[in-house]
Amino acid sequence: MTPEPEPITATVEHTKLRRVVALVGGANLAYFFVEFVVAQRIGSVSLFADSVDFLEDAAINFLIFVALGWSFLRRARAGMVLSGILLIPALAFLWTAWQRLTDVAVPEPGILTGTGIGALIVNVGCAVLLTRFRNHSGSLTRAAFLSARNDAFANLAIIAAGLVTFAWRSGWPDLVVGLGIAAMNADAAASVWKAARKERTAAAS
Repeated sequence: MTPEPEPITATVEHTKLRRVVALVGGANLAYFFVEFVVAQRIGSVSLFADSVDFLEDAAINFLIFVALGWSFLRRARAGMVLSGILLIPALAFLWTAWQRLTDVAVPEPGILTGTGIGALIVNVGCAVLLTRFRNHSGSLTRAAFLSARNDAFANLAIIAAGLVTFAWRSGWPDLVVGLGIAAMNADAAASVWKAARKERTAAAS
């Protein structure tokens, strides 16, 4: 029996979603370069962790762009892969933090705060674009939405760390915020993994 064609409304939604994730992926990739360069310049652990997060977000959205045309089972498997990608920033931070524990650098608070504000603008914009599709295509778009939402919270923490550093010249606020970013990514990875497993089980049965 010939499978029924996909409804027109679903096709239109897929097209809109592909445009959104392509835009979100491009924005994340662009700000990765900005944040990574600034992190290296001022020695900020939290900005480094967040820059890797931007790169991870770009990878997630570009993978979603490709995977939207796959079967439900293959999309579920892709969701499981994405849960692993979500852990990359956490692992990158832990490695960097371990190297910095013996010499906690004090980042320039003005640059730290300003870069955090820029990152917040990018992530809030991405989260707004993805909100409409957060329950569309299962764990794939859930991964993108959770990542953008968590990043916005992380950026608020980075801004707060910059403001605290104005008054207290210490690298610890920056380090603590980096740890929080790693924890949020680990939690998002667990959430996406559970959703993808349920989808794979449903598709297989």
